[in-house]
Amino acid sequence: MPAVTEPHWLPPDAHGLSTAWLTDPARSTLRGKRLRRAFDRPPAALDTWPAPWRELLGAWVRRATPDKHCRHEALLKQAGAGRANTALALFERLLADGLAEVEERRAPPHGWQAHSLRFIDPAALRRALGLPEPDAARQEWAQRVRTAFDRPDLDAARTALDTLPPASALARLQLLEALAEWARQSRDGGSATRRDLAYFARQDTKKITDAEWQWLADNLDLAAFGIAAHAPLLLIAAGCRLESGNGTLDLAALPAFIGLPPQAVQAIARIHAPPRRWRLVENRSAFEKAAAAREPNEAVLWLPGYPPGWWREAVAHLLELAPAPAAIACDPDPDGIAIALQAAGPWQAAGQAWEPWHMGGADLHRLAHRRPLTERDRGQLERLRQRGDLPPALAELADAMLELGEKGEQESLFW
Repeated sequence: MPAVTEPHWLPPDAHGLSTAWLTDPARSTLRGKRLRRAFDRPPAALDTWPAPWRELLGAWVRRATPDKHCRHEALLKQAGAGRANTALALFERLLADGLAEVEERRAPPHGWQAHSLRFIDPAALRRALGLPEPDAARQEWAQRVRTAFDRPDLDAARTALDTLPPASALARLQLLEALAEWARQSRDGGSATRRDLAYFARQDTKKITDAEWQWLADNLDLAAFGIAAHAPLLLIAAGCRLESGNGTLDLAALPAFIGLPPQAVQAIARIHAPPRRWRLVENRSAFEKAAAAREPNEAVLWLPGYPPGWWREAVAHLLELAPAPAAIACDPDPDGIAIALQAAGPWQAAGQAWEPWHMGGADLHRLAHRRPLTERDRGQLERLRQRGDLPPALAELADAMLELGEKGEQESLFW
C-alpha cells in the first residue's frame, strides 16, 4: 500500500492561515483545490464561546474522526436554516483557531468556496465540551461486563444485562452497584421508598426511569433491600401543636409517639409551643424509651439508620418551623458515627448547633456487651478520624473503639 503523502504547507498569510495545494497552482484551471489551516495557535477557550456555538459544535464533533472530512453542505444542513449564520461564524472561528482544516475548491464566478472540513483533534473538542467518546459505552461495558457481586441475587440480575444495549446495561449495572452499597451500609434492614433509592443511587429522587424500575422489579426482590412501595413514617414524640391548612394536631395529647407520613409533615405550616431541643435516637427500642422519658420542652425523633432522603426533607421542614439545637444518639460503632454526622446535616444547614448524645468513649466502656471490630469497621474509623469536622466526643469514641478493638449498641444506654 503506497504511503500517504503529507501536504506541503506554505508560510502563513496575513491572516495566519497556511495553504497546501491539492492541484498545481501554476496551471490555469477552473477546478483548483487547496487546503487551508492555521498552525501553532494558542489553545481555544471553548468555555467562553457562546452557548449556540458550543451546542452546534457538539453536534458536529459527536462522532467525528481526525481522518475524515465532513462536507460543508452536510454541516450546514445539520445546523438547519435557523442556525445558518451561527454555522458560518463557527466555521470561521474553527479555522482561525487552528481547530479545523478546510478544503476549498474554485467555483467561478464566486472564487474559492469551502467544500469540506476536517476537525484536527475531535477527541479534544469532545473533552472540552463534556461529550463522551463514540462507542464509549460499548468499550466500558466490555471492561465491566464481568462485574461480580457478593450477593447471588445481584449476580443473577447482572447476567440479565448481557442482552441489553451497552448504554442501558451500564445504567442498570450502576443501579445494581448502588443496591450492593445500600446493603453494605445495612440500609436493607430499614424502611425506605423508591425515592430514597433513587436519591441514594443518582442524587435525584426522579432519576430512575419507569423502565429501570420495572427491570429492577422483574429481576430483584426490592423488599429484601428494605425498599417498600409505600411511604414510611416519621416517628415523633413532642408536646407541640402542629398546624396545617386542615387543622391542628396536639402532640401533647398523645400518650407516647406518633407516626407522620412525609407528606403530612410537609403540610405543616406552623408549630406552636415549639421544642427547645430536638433529640434524635437511632435504635428503635432506645427511641421508645427516650420518647417516654422526654422533657416537656423537648421533641424526640426516630433516626432510621443512615437518614433517607424523605427523612432529611421532613426534618429540614420541621427545623425551619421550629429551629432549635439537637442531641443525636446512635450506636457507639463506626456506622453510628457516620450516621450521626449525616443526621446533623439539616441542623448545620439551618445554622443550629448539635452534639452527640450517649456517644462518648465512656459510654462504650460502660456497655456490658460489645462486639469485635471488623476490617471494614477499622477502615471506616480511620477515614472518620481524618475528617476535620469530627466533634470531640465522637473523636473520643473512635479512639476508644480502636483501643478496645470493639464496638457496641446503644439500647442498653437508655435503660
